[in-house]
Amino acid sequence: MEEKNLHVRIVPMTADHLDEVAELERICFTTPWSRNMLAEELDNYLSAFLVALDDNGKVAGYAGLQAVLDEGYITNVAVRPDCRKQGVAGKLLQVFLDFAQANHLAFLTLEVRASNYPAIALYGSRGFRGVGRRKNYYEHPREDAIIMTREFEQHGTENPVS
Repeated sequence: MEEKNLHVRIVPMTADHLDEVAELERICFTTPWSRNMLAEELDNYLSAFLVALDDNGKVAGYAGLQAVLDEGYITNVAVRPDCRKQGVAGKLLQVFLDFAQANHLAFLTLEVRASNYPAIALYGSRGFRGVGRRKNYYEHPREDAIIMTREFEQHGTENPVS
């Protein structure tokens, strides 16, 4: 089966998107972030949340990132069930990869359910590698998380030997 790419526009998440993103959280995750938790991230200067809008202006997916100093942590990636396997998550992820390189982050890291093979494959295709496991990290059902990290080379930042 050939995968098709859904045309989406990636934009920063705003208060106008909160209801749809909160609904997407409820659909995709067994322990979803609340609308209030998502709203708080809009005011968090360490966070960047993006939405992928379809041609009708509806949220097809979203992703969140927290950056502290030179470290990036991808907090959430979710895609509407009817929009999966159409390149939406990859497009959101690519924005964060570009951001990480442009802002000289040392790495991006995330957790993913051990059974979420499509997500693990997507992250692996973008250079993320499994670096650890968090036992029983997820509930409903209880499951381990795979910690995946992508490191970035920092050109011109080597300290000269004196």
